Amino acid sequence: MTRLESLFRRVRSRGRAALMPFLEAGDPDFEVLERMVPALVEVGAEALELGVPFSDPVADGPVLQRAAQRALHRGVRLRDVLEFVRGLRGHTDVPVALLSYANPLVRYGWEAFCRDAAAAGVDAVIPADVPADEGEALASAARRWGLHTVFLVAPTSTDRRVRLAASLSTGFLYCVSLTGTTGPRDQLSPEAVQLLRRVRQLTELPAVLGFGIASPEHARAVAQEADGVIVGSALYRVLETAEDPVRAAVDFLRPFSQALGGP
Repeated sequence: MTRLESLFRRVRSRGRAALMPFLEAGDPDFEVLERMVPALVEVGAEALELGVPFSDPVADGPVLQRAAQRALHRGVRLRDVLEFVRGLRGHTDVPVALLSYANPLVRYGWEAFCRDAAAAGVDAVIPADVPADEGEALASAARRWGLHTVFLVAPTSTDRRVRLAASLSTGFLYCVSLTGTTGPRDQLSPEAVQLLRRVRQLTELPAVLGFGIASPEHARAVAQEADGVIVGSALYRVLETAEDPVRAAVDFLRPFSQALGGP
C-alpha cells in the first residue's frame, strides 16, 4: 500500500478529511521550507501539494503567481524540486504530490520525470494544465515507475469527463471548487459540495478539494464530503509578508487542522 492509499484509508475510516497545504517549491526558499514541512506535519498537515515554479501558471491567481515568480527568480527548476523532496525523505514520510504545468514535464521527458520523481520520493504528479484526454502518455509512464497521477475536475466537468479523469487518476481526484483561478475567497463556492457529491457517485477514488479554501470554516463545511482539503493561496497571502514564515504557517494552519478533526 502506498503512502497516499494509506492516508486516505485512514481518514475515511475516521470520517474526516486530511489537511493538505500547498507549498511553492523554493519560496520563501528551500532552507525555510526544510524547517516548515516538519513543523506543519507536527501541527496536523497529512500530505503536501508541492508546486513546481513555472512562468505562466494559468490556473493560479495573483498570490501564487507571485510565489512562482520569486522561486524562478532564485533559479529554482524541476531538478531542484526533486532534490528537495529527496532531502525531505530523510526526516518525514508525509505524502508529497507534485503539481506542475506541462511545459517543465515535457522538457524533462515524461519517462525520465516519472523515474526521477519516484526515485526522489514523490508520491504523485498533478499535471495542472493537462486535460485527462491528453494524459495517457504521462499516466502510462507514471504506472511504470509506481507514481500516482492526479487529474483535475471542476464544476463544469460533465459526468463523462469526471469518469475519464478518474480512469487516469490513481492517488486521488483533484476537485476544483470553482470556475476560475486559485485565490482566497470570502465565501466557499456553492458548487464545491455539489461537485464532491457528484464525484462520489461516479468514482471510488478519494476526492480532494482545492481552490478558494480560505478559512477553517470553509474546510469544516466540506469535511464530510471531501477526503482532503488543499489550502494554498490563503496560506501564501500570509507567508509573503511574514517575518517568521515557519511560525506564521504553523499559526495559520493549526485552526484548519482543528476544523478537520486533526490527524
